[in-house]
Parts: sequence; structure tokens; C-alpha cells
Amino acid sequence: MIPVMSNLRSLLPRLPVASPVAFDLKSRPGLRLNLSESNPELQGFDPADTPAFSAWLVAQLRAHGADYAIGGYGENRGLYRLSPHFNGDLGEPRTLHLGIDLWLAAGTAVHCVLAGSVHSTRDNAVFGDYGPTVILEHECEGQRFHTLYGHLARATLERTRPGQRLEAGELLGWLGEPDENLGWPPHLHFQVIADLGGRVGDYPGVCKPSEAAHWLGLSPDPNLLLRLGLLREPA
Repeated sequence: MIPVMSNLRSLLPRLPVASPVAFDLKSRPGLRLNLSESNPELQGFDPADTPAFSAWLVAQLRAHGADYAIGGYGENRGLYRLSPHFNGDLGEPRTLHLGIDLWLAAGTAVHCVLAGSVHSTRDNAVFGDYGPTVILEHECEGQRFHTLYGHLARATLERTRPGQRLEAGELLGWLGEPDENLGWPPHLHFQVIADLGGRVGDYPGVCKPSEAAHWLGLSPDPNLLLRLGLLREPA
């Protein structure tokens, strides 16, 4: 598996890609959002309070003159401890984030970053989970891999079906409201996956910190595709 993951990391920067939204993220001011436990600005409010979390996000965007917020790959987020979904075995909680989050308004159109076919869809309806999710399958230069789009509107699942072909830049769906994406302020979770391990419509987006090497190896940095300078800067 190690050579396959290594090959994927070298492949991704060579692929032609589209923006995950209707505008080029490089063309508008963005904020690299820090949701790690080390961010003192997260102290004093409850991220399980969705209106409070949403208001905090809006305040961050206004303070930095940004149109969107993005970040999170490899970030250790204590806020996941609030959901039993990430603490099921009562042992070490899953707090390390394996994808990139793009924070925009509910209803924002989501577009395919890469051409591919719909592998599977599911409404992962557990508090703290993805809610409506679409997984695409890609085959490029003989390499097969997947991308996951989570926290979508339920209407997205009405326009996608397994086997459906979607081109880069084509409309995939829309960002969901908090009641659709299970308590989160509206955002897209975007993740690259080297090996689904037989999963359908779902894949871990958060792992235990002690297992970081394994899971980050299976989910390389999505910015290898997006290539945003903003995500190469300190949060």
C-alpha cells in the first residue's frame, strides 16, 4: 500500500482540477481557519451550540475581510469530543481531521473538483457526522482513488446516483443547512481517499491522534489538488 499512496501523492499535483464552488477560490479573499485546541479564540464558546458557532465564524470572516474560510487538514480538534460519534469506544477520542473544510453559506453550489463517476451516496445522519455525502471514483494514469464531499444538502442525493459520470467543474450539489449536516454550521468537507477499504457512502473523516500516520497516509492532503497558497501559510 505504501507505494500506491506515494504514487497518488505524486499524481495529484499533476491533475487538471476545477474549483469546488462556482468561483475560483484564488480570486477572492479567504481565511485559513484554525479550529485546533491551540487556538485561544475558541475558548469561551460552545461549538455544540450551532448558532453560537455560526456567529463566531461570521465574526471571524468579517474581522479578516474574507469571503470564505478554509482549512483543517491534519488539525487536532478538541471540539469533536462533544459528539459520541467520535468517542464510541470510550477510549482515545477521534480528533484529528483528515480532510479540508470550506466554510460558506448553506445553499452554496458545490462542483466536482475532478472528473469521475459517483461511487456511492448516503445520508450519514448521526449527530456530528457528515449528513448527506457523495463519494466519487477517479481513475487517472492507471491510478484509482476517491474523493468525498460531505455536509451537503439532501437535495444533492436526489441528483446523484451510483455510476453517474460527472465532469470537472460540473454541479454536484449544494451545502446543507445545520439540520441537514447534523449540527454543523454550513461547510463542505472535502477529502481524498487512496483506499476505501470496501466502504460505501461513508469513510472516516477524523481519526485518533495515535493513528495519524496510518489515516493521513490513506487520505493525502487535498491541497495537492486545490493548490491554494492560503493553505500553505501558517493558520
